[in-house]
Amino acid sequence: MSLDDLERGRDIAARVETFVRQTIIPYEKDSRAESHGPTDGLVAEMRDRARAAGVLTPHIPDGTGHVSHRSTALILQAAGLSPLGPVALNVMAPDEGNMYMLGQIASDAQKEHFLKPMIAGDVRSAFFMTEPAEDGGAGADPSMIQTTAVRDGDGWIINGRKAFITGAVGASVGIVMARTDAGDGKVAATMFLIDLPDPAITVERVLETIDSSMPGGHSILKIENLRVADGAILGEPHQGFRYAQVRLAPARLTHCMRWLGACRRAHEIASAYAVKRHAFGKPLIDHEGVGFMLAENLIELKQAELMIDWCAGVLDTGVLGTLESSMTKVAVSEALFRIADRCVQIMGGTGVSGDTPVEQIFREVRAFRIYDGPTEVHKWSLAKTIKRQVLAGRSA
Repeated sequence: MSLDDLERGRDIAARVETFVRQTIIPYEKDSRAESHGPTDGLVAEMRDRARAAGVLTPHIPDGTGHVSHRSTALILQAAGLSPLGPVALNVMAPDEGNMYMLGQIASDAQKEHFLKPMIAGDVRSAFFMTEPAEDGGAGADPSMIQTTAVRDGDGWIINGRKAFITGAVGASVGIVMARTDAGDGKVAATMFLIDLPDPAITVERVLETIDSSMPGGHSILKIENLRVADGAILGEPHQGFRYAQVRLAPARLTHCMRWLGACRRAHEIASAYAVKRHAFGKPLIDHEGVGFMLAENLIELKQAELMIDWCAGVLDTGVLGTLESSMTKVAVSEALFRIADRCVQIMGGTGVSGDTPVEQIFREVRAFRIYDGPTEVHKWSLAKTIKRQVLAGRSA
């Protein structure tokens, strides 16, 4: 990461913020922003406007290479000022994380067929990893994966069920993670790239969830005798768990970036409300109970910004940054939830109504505390690190 790259990131972020505030925020009342996310028609319309403004897929400005993680942080925070912003600018989950992983691992042919139209904002993608709890499948522990890919002649046959698959409805690109036999007796997984829709994959149902910002919602799907060729393998066979970490290390961080932008917006709205709204003879902000909540918001917003920048800087060195990622994911996700909660409380009845995006931001941030591994998994990872460090110090 160079100073030139960071300056470029600041410039892109400034243009993104102007676009989101002037063009995308007015769409928040659009009837096409539905409970399972914005419709494909609304997504296409917003992306056409982003494309015309020169801010579509802004973190990959030349269509091939990503800007640094620190610059990405600035851009995604600006995009997150509206729940529709990341979708409109093509920096939403799961596409942003999928684009990053394909850029790191996919073959040239796979990049041309799958990645190029994703960067252009012409298609959406879905990442098929999580499985239903009733099947005993993979969730926070990916080694529990039950979906199988079995060798069959010159290809593979995939069978299983997947759950909470974001954006599967309407997606054109699928990344399927399945258990494979590496011949060493250990649990292994392989990732496969597929075109969607495919008749071997059926949507059992689209779940009703508290979040509503991601197109296609979250689905439970059945994969039945899906046949793929060797050319569908992403990277190398049996390396799926390693590739998942390539995807999840920055993806965990980019969730923090986007929702930091959203919570800044919620704080702006709550602050304006507290100044305008009067009770007991004075503006709400002059009551310590309210004014102190806004002060706490300001402190935690800055702390979240600094932690994100610190973690992004570690990733820019080429280090995976698992420790930094876990600490940031825990601290930022919990802080942003507190911020959104305070904004709702300050605004009272208005805060839980659809009159402003504050209630949606609250819902989205609550779900975010589970994405890419819940807070408790990251704390567990940190505790294991502490144990290793203590034992290493004792043995020394």
